[in-house]
Amino acid sequence: MKTFNTVKTAVLSTLLLLTFGCGYSSKPAPAVAGTMPAISQLSPDAMNAGASAFTLTVNGSNFAANAVVNWNSSAMNSTKYVSGNQLMVAIPASAVAAAGTVQVTVTNPAVAGSGPYGGGGTLAETSSAVTFTIN
Repeated sequence: MKTFNTVKTAVLSTLLLLTFGCGYSSKPAPAVAGTMPAISQLSPDAMNAGASAFTLTVNGSNFAANAVVNWNSSAMNSTKYVSGNQLMVAIPASAVAAAGTVQVTVTNPAVAGSGPYGGGGTLAETSSAVTFTIN
């Protein structure tokens, strides 16, 4: 029985040494900056107040496949990914009911880490705003 306890202790000690010796850490690696999207053009870039619903095309660069167009900071769940350079979004008539300006941005969402302890993901990144005019 003494030999079994000695072997058990030796195996446990070896496993602990390997775990901590291989850089085990209870802290996940911090998230890093994600890819920053950029808007170069809105089409259309203006609409008359009271117009009906329409599709807004957002051209630019670095759009992730799950990027979201924001209309005055509100995420538009109808965002459709066309390519890394183009997104389309359905804008309801209620969003252009009154004259004014709207700030349009694109957000690439955060990506969860895939490292062994859940770290190493990326942060969400939002483009600079481009103004959409409602006449």
